[in-house]
Parts: sequence; structure tokens; C-alpha cells
Amino acid sequence: MSAAPSSAALGTVIDARAGQGARREHILDAAEACFVRNGFHRTTMQDLAREAAMSPGNFYRYFESKEALILGWAERERGRGALLVKSLEREGDRRAAFLGVITQYFAAITREAAVLRLDIWSEATRNPAIAAMTERTEAEAKAWIVDTIAALSTDPACDPAAVYAVLDPLMKGLVVGRALTPDFDTPAAVATLRAAIEAGLAGRLPTPEPTR
Repeated sequence: MSAAPSSAALGTVIDARAGQGARREHILDAAEACFVRNGFHRTTMQDLAREAAMSPGNFYRYFESKEALILGWAERERGRGALLVKSLEREGDRRAAFLGVITQYFAAITREAAVLRLDIWSEATRNPAIAAMTERTEAEAKAWIVDTIAALSTDPACDPAAVYAVLDPLMKGLVVGRALTPDFDTPAAVATLRAAIEAGLAGRLPTPEPTR
């Protein structure tokens, strides 16, 4: 049986992993800056390495392609969202947590993040791997929102799936507006989104006109 590693050796491994994690975060930040500035297709791996102040050879140790970078960025955003949900849910008020997640996420989205989100949506129309990632992410968000609305609804007339159908274009529109409009009124858009959620929970969403 081999001897257990010493505490010093374990500390070295932990430090190395922490260092690798920090470098990945630095690379993802650099990639976000490049993609926002130049677009996904015009950005080269050499551009990314230069932005991250790394040699191309060292850069490839962390991400083998631009596609891998986009997938890594999306996973980081997903993780941040999950942490936000857990942080707010620890307060014990699920309704406040739900509204807090929606408000904080969309109120805090930067123009750079919104621009990159649009680029990812565009790339998803051509790239199967990014399309699959986008579909998976949106399916997870939809399931969480629909389940939460079902748990929080205060009126039998509340249809969680119908409420989500109203919220989804509002949320996407907020991202588009933040990306494309320099003076976009984010607080007003978030207030509209919250009002739609409140109306949906109370069963007060407008009934669509029947198609003829």
C-alpha cells in the first residue's frame, strides 16, 4: 500500500488546481472581450491568446477551440446562475428568491454579456454543438421557471406554461435591447418583466384572441 500524500503535497495539488481554475477564468474573460469586440468568427485563436497574454501553445492547454471557449463561457454563466438561486433560496422565501433571481440576473447583465449572448444565439443556427448547448440551457431554465410558477401561483387560473410563454420573449427582448440600444432602460424592462410574473402568478395574464 502506498503512503498517503503529505499535507504539503496535498497543498501543492490544491494550489495547482486553484491556479488552473484562475487561468481558465482569465481566459474566459479575455475571450468575452475578444468576441464582443470582433465577433465570434473574426476572432482567431491567436487573438485570444494575445488578449489573455499567453502563448498560443499554453492557451491550447486550456481550450482547444473557439467552440470550447463558448461552451466553457456558457457553463460558467450557468454555474453563476445556480449559485445565485441557491444564495437567494437560503433566505427561505421562495417567491422572493424567484423574483430576486429574475431581477438580479437581468438588472446586472452587462452590454458585453448581452452582445455575446446574441452572438451565441446566432452561432447556434449554424453550429450543432452550440445549438445543443443552447437548447439544453434554455430547457433547464424553462423547467425551473415553470416549476417555480406552479409552486407559487395564487390562483387556479394560473397556467405555468402559458406564463412562461409570455415571459420568454420579454426576457429575450431585454437581452436584445441591452445589447443593441446604448441608452436602453434596463430598470423599466425589468419592472415590466416582474409585473408580468406577478400577473401570471395571480392568474391575470391577458387571454390571447382566438385565431380565425
